[in-house]
Amino acid sequence: MAIQRIQSKWAKTAVLLRSEHIRRYIPLTLRFNRNTLKTMLEHYGMVYVKPDSGSFGLGVIRVDKLSTEIKPYKFQVSERIRRYSTFDGLYKALLSTQKGRAYIVQRGIALLQHENRRFDLRVMVQHNEIGEWETTGIIGRLGHPAKIVTNYHSGGTPLPIATLLSTHMSEAEQTELSNRLSQLGLDTAKTLQARYPRIKEIGVDVAIDYELRPWILEVNTRPDPFIFRKLGDPSVFNRIYRYCVGYGRYRRKIR
Repeated sequence: MAIQRIQSKWAKTAVLLRSEHIRRYIPLTLRFNRNTLKTMLEHYGMVYVKPDSGSFGLGVIRVDKLSTEIKPYKFQVSERIRRYSTFDGLYKALLSTQKGRAYIVQRGIALLQHENRRFDLRVMVQHNEIGEWETTGIIGRLGHPAKIVTNYHSGGTPLPIATLLSTHMSEAEQTELSNRLSQLGLDTAKTLQARYPRIKEIGVDVAIDYELRPWILEVNTRPDPFIFRKLGDPSVFNRIYRYCVGYGRYRRKIR
């Protein structure tokens, strides 16, 4: 039986929002239109506009409203920044960039930084060899200094979470956070599986804000296992890949 993939970010978010427990970890996320963008910008000052279907951070747009600037509205795609004096000018430019595709708009979370670069965390959750969900790895993703996304395929750097968190919390607090994220990953997988019974793996992208609160930014149902090769412990990647082979994502083991 084929592994199920869910492309729509909105569809996955809608399922997770039904869980009272998981809902509190999800930043406000709405379908993109003129009213939702304007309202959320007025309220939060910064939002992310994302293609409803897409991966590797491609097409993600950061939009800011800076009240002290002559041109208070700006948005950034990849390394390019554009500025506008009016909301209407901003919105028209965003529509042109989107080329008619469906988008969502999400409250922006100010990510923790390491050496002046933003980072988030990827929580890998998989069906293990007895068909139960297991959190198999957590890795940090340090964003490219000139870009708004942290994805490896967009220039991000995979790093151990201890490297990224050590200046923000103690070892005991890191352990507590890791345990919390492991359980959150399991809860997320089980909630999604109730709606999509043939999923076998998920990657949960988690932001940590400056109050050390975790937020689920996105859930990927085809997560990249190979970033875990960048960790110093090869046993983590070996287990992840072995599970991938077990549920049929890959046909044979690698050397």
